[in-house]
Amino acid sequence: MLDIISDIHGCYKELIELTKRIGYSWESGLPVHPDGRKLVFPGDITDRGKESLAVINVVSQLVSTGQAYYCPGNHCNKLYRYFIGRNVQQTHGLETTVAELNALPNDEKEAVKSQFISLYEHAPLYLSLDDGEIIAAHAGIPKHYIGQVGKKVKTFVLYGDISGESHPNGMPIRRDWAKHYNGESLIVYGHTPVKEPRWVNHTINIDTGCVFGGKLTSLSYPELKTTSVQSSMPYVPEKFTSFE
Repeated sequence: MLDIISDIHGCYKELIELTKRIGYSWESGLPVHPDGRKLVFPGDITDRGKESLAVINVVSQLVSTGQAYYCPGNHCNKLYRYFIGRNVQQTHGLETTVAELNALPNDEKEAVKSQFISLYEHAPLYLSLDDGEIIAAHAGIPKHYIGQVGKKVKTFVLYGDISGESHPNGMPIRRDWAKHYNGESLIVYGHTPVKEPRWVNHTINIDTGCVFGGKLTSLSYPELKTTSVQSSMPYVPEKFTSFE
């Protein structure tokens, strides 16, 4: 029994509200379900939102104690590269997480760094759950990559089916890979904000753009029920993609 939440992007209050709505208690300081359900986080837990470090702390504790599953998104990858000293641009949301970090004393900053590096380095590229019946991958995964790892797989699950071209607003053009998916596993993903959870073939995009003023959405499995809470962030309509 799983509850999958993608693209939290530092929206900690919405994470608390959503998990409470689907039956989790925070009495211990972490979301715990009385029926033993587990949370699944397919990437982009940080950046752009107000409380990325709080989300890192909760996700890290849950995963390290076996109470949740996590795989990285492109923002997770960028934060990891920042932490290990790579030359990354502090743009597109990373600057908000870095600002939070810089407000901490050095010892606390180092503790967050160690916590996130451990979370990232122990995470798979994507999650195969319930004996492969359901796969959580940040930007999705095509049938022919399931069961594989490698550079091409990593690029796809982090960034989607990118063409290398951009829209006039600067956002990358992403091909609608889900339209061509014909695999048996249910693919749950995010990465591309949509106004409502988007079912296509045997896939669902649950990134409903919380950090852009949309909603934070969960998919409960095996019930296949979505639950959403409204964002507290300003609404930015141009950040949402319409495939129709």
